[in-house]
Amino acid sequence: MTDTKFNKFLLFINGLVPLGLLSWDGYFGQLGANPVEFFLRTTGILTLSFLVLTLLISPMRKILGLNGLIRFRRMLGLYAFFYGLVHLVTYSIFDKSLDITAIAGDVWQRPFIAFGMIALTLMIPLAVTSTNGMIKRLGGKRWQKLHQLIYPIVILGVVHFYLIQKSDFTYPIIFGLIVFLLLGFRFFERLQKAGNKRSVT
Repeated sequence: MTDTKFNKFLLFINGLVPLGLLSWDGYFGQLGANPVEFFLRTTGILTLSFLVLTLLISPMRKILGLNGLIRFRRMLGLYAFFYGLVHLVTYSIFDKSLDITAIAGDVWQRPFIAFGMIALTLMIPLAVTSTNGMIKRLGGKRWQKLHQLIYPIVILGVVHFYLIQKSDFTYPIIFGLIVFLLLGFRFFERLQKAGNKRSVT
């Protein structure tokens, strides 16, 4: 138990390191010619990275037998939501000056913004129900079904990232391939379970 608490503490600290480095570089004017765009892109990539890490927990548990990893999935998911919020706040305040009309126009005219907004909106119920109390209140099965929203969320995130790019699509494609493999793993796992149930009956 002590080791788990310590590892969670390490994960908590390390999850904040990227934001600390961004803030440091921003304070000293080291974010390049367009600091807002750099901050936006970096927090967006961090959001997608934490989503992928959250999805990676289950395959690593089953393939490597590291069952203890499940204890860190919740924090990884919350960090994905946290960086998604930072991404949205940066866009809303520093890029659009909290101009609701301009933001609504962006969502309507630029599909990649709409995809990002939908993904973050879908993350809200997952963050709200991430506590043990909410798991008990919803019940295990209902909670699991709700948290399957992470699948469309991460797909929307990859599409959002891809549509932002103007020329170099390397990183969105890499993220897309990783997500494809992770979702494929879950798909074949379900097929295998369904086949085992049929053979038993």
